[in-house]
Amino acid sequence: MQRSLAAILAIPALINGLTMLVAGPFWYANVPGVTDTGPFNPHFVQDIGLAFLAAGLSLAARAWRPRYWPAAVAGAGFLAAHALLHLVMIVGGHSHHVGFDLLVIILPAAVALYSAFPSKGEYYA
Repeated sequence: MQRSLAAILAIPALINGLTMLVAGPFWYANVPGVTDTGPFNPHFVQDIGLAFLAAGLSLAARAWRPRYWPAAVAGAGFLAAHALLHLVMIVGGHSHHVGFDLLVIILPAAVALYSAFPSKGEYYA
């Protein structure tokens, strides 16, 4: 089950990262709340796109081979840190897209963390 979840979560992370890399202005204009953070900065968007790409690849690796779970933990760690930032913004009243943040950022990050760690019998790295 965890490997299946990792595979499912790898897809949006990869799509998000690739979109940020190759169509940054499109991504910037169409993701809720992004334009609230300031003007478009292509270098910054591409940097973060690479982080999402790495997270997606690490989750895909976990889905492909169970022994790659440490890589998935690192990738899910980025997603979790990103989600924590959004959670702090929600609690502080600084998010105008609470539903989006909860469903598209925070929940998938929590599931990614669950999917990344090995289940019983997978403790080989």
